[in-house]
This record gives sequence, structure tokens and C-alpha cells, in this order.
Amino acid sequence: MAEQQIADAAVSVGVPEKGPNGWGQAVAALVVVGGLAALLLSGTLQQKSGDPEPAECHTSDDARPSKPVSGVQLCRALNRADLPTLLGTPTEYAMNASGNESVGNWADGTKTVTPEAEVQLDTYTVNLSTSDDEIPVAEMAGFLGSSAQHRTIGGHPAVLYSDRTVALKFNLGGGKVDTGPGGIARSLLVAKDTKDGGGFYEVSIWRQDDVLPDDLALFRVAETVLPTIPGWTAG
Repeated sequence: MAEQQIADAAVSVGVPEKGPNGWGQAVAALVVVGGLAALLLSGTLQQKSGDPEPAECHTSDDARPSKPVSGVQLCRALNRADLPTLLGTPTEYAMNASGNESVGNWADGTKTVTPEAEVQLDTYTVNLSTSDDEIPVAEMAGFLGSSAQHRTIGGHPAVLYSDRTVALKFNLGGGKVDTGPGGIARSLLVAKDTKDGGGFYEVSIWRQDDVLPDDLALFRVAETVLPTIPGWTAG
């Protein structure tokens, strides 16, 4: 019976009450980060292996523009020519790149729009998102487990943490979806301002082969990409 492993599975909803929004994958992966709870499943637009041209950023037709930065802007910042080098895989290229806005609907009738972008290479997938949550990053560390570590990125307070991915396997013959343990995603929550007054950027990386991601690669991406996002303040 034919089986296919889907390369992209992501979850994104509004920011949970006690934790950051985040999403990820490993081969086919669903990363539940800090109590995250909503699901967005998207297929991968993978180029032919013989095509050396990297993927360009694309967005869904119903993407909602957000202020001050959109998902497409995040994608353009993330999908840079030297991203493979920053990840330590200089011979690879972007196979898929996308930027969108996810909408969270709350019980009181309010909505939150979360811009996010994702770029997939052969070894790594990188996700970038931003949130206007009012909780300081320093306080979020307490919700992310004892392994969360305080860091500084470009003069901005940050927290480094990890979470386990869940692998998804689709059986095309019977429509059955099997799940199992996936790899580890490593993420950085970075405060939007140097005083940690609320709001954050989140950069996450995970590997398709379930090997532990390189933290130095994560730091290189964050330190290089975040200053190029509209609205970033120098530390």
C-alpha cells in the first residue's frame, strides 16, 4: 500500500495564555510549543532535485495584512541567500518558502493576527513569527520548563528552549494518519524591545532527520535575520 510522508505539518493559533506561539516539523512534524493549540496543515512545494534555483516566498490568497509587519515581510527577511550558510549547510537551498498571517479568535470576540514565515531546506526547516503579547519574555521563561535558558540577542532579552516534535505519516491507500515521536525543535523567544516591555519574535529550527539542531546555527539565524525585520530596534 502506497505511503507518503508529508514534509510540512504546522500548528498555529493565537498566543496561549501562558506560553508563546510556535510551530514546527520534523520530516512531517507538528510542534506543540509552550501549550500551543491550533492546527494549520500545509503541503510543501518542493522543487526538483536538479533545479538549483531557491524557492521564492509565497503566501495564501486569503492572507491578512498585519501591522507593523506581515508574514510575507518575515518570509523575505528569512529567505535570504546566505540562510544555508547560517545554518551550516552551505550547499543547500530553500525548497519551500512561505509567509502568512494566522488569526486567533477569542471568547470575548477579539481577534489576534500572528504573522509567520517558514523556509524549508533539505536538512533544516526554519520558522519565524512575531507576537504582540504583553507578557515580557523574562516571565515566559517560567512557563517553558526548567531547561529554558536566558540569552541576549542584539541587546534584546531572549529565552532559549526546546520541544519535542510529533511525526505525522499519511497512508494514501486508506486515509489513515499515524503519529509518533519526532525530533527536537530549538527555539529563541526574543523581546521586541531592549527593555522587554512585551511582544516578542520567535525563531525556531528543526532537522528533517531528527538529529538535535545546532544551537549556534539558531543563534546565527536570529542575530542576522531579526535586525532586518521592519520595526526592530538596535540594542
